[in-house]
Amino acid sequence: MKIKDHWLTLARRVPSTHYNERPEGVTPNLLVIHNISLPPGEFGGPYIDQLFTGTLCADQHPYFAQIAQLRVAAHCLIRREGEIVQYVPFDKRAWHAGQSVYEGIENCNDFSIGIELEGTDELPYTENQYQALTAVTHALIQTYALKSKNIAGHSAISPGRKTDPGESFDWNYFYSLIASSR
Repeated sequence: MKIKDHWLTLARRVPSTHYNERPEGVTPNLLVIHNISLPPGEFGGPYIDQLFTGTLCADQHPYFAQIAQLRVAAHCLIRREGEIVQYVPFDKRAWHAGQSVYEGIENCNDFSIGIELEGTDELPYTENQYQALTAVTHALIQTYALKSKNIAGHSAISPGRKTDPGESFDWNYFYSLIASSR
């Protein structure tokens, strides 16, 4: 897996406008892992792409009425079968973390890359997702000198506000994959 012009070469591109420029001189040095499913608990379908591109129709599902107006996007989504979708180039400030703090520094969107895993806090993630996340993480480490210690769940940077990626995310397994595939 490679990154060219801040885009993954093997990802499906679905460009979003839900980003802006990072502060001058800031490069990404934190990877934030999230989860998402739309509608909640359901997988597949076009709804995550629609949310991240601002085209989600509020009347397609009762839950969508409360989120259709949001202007949010992660840099990437990893679907259950391992497909990687990229919405925002990595050099841009995607709107994924919201109010957040990491190691005393606020506004994590300024210096982070957000990866969504299609899933919920409770359901185990798939092996394909762990493999794809590992490949993306290695590409980010190689391209942006991201350190493997600078990886956090959304819950860690927004405690009390967010719970993802949840207890179902196997951090020990993920870290073992990063270490063993170098």
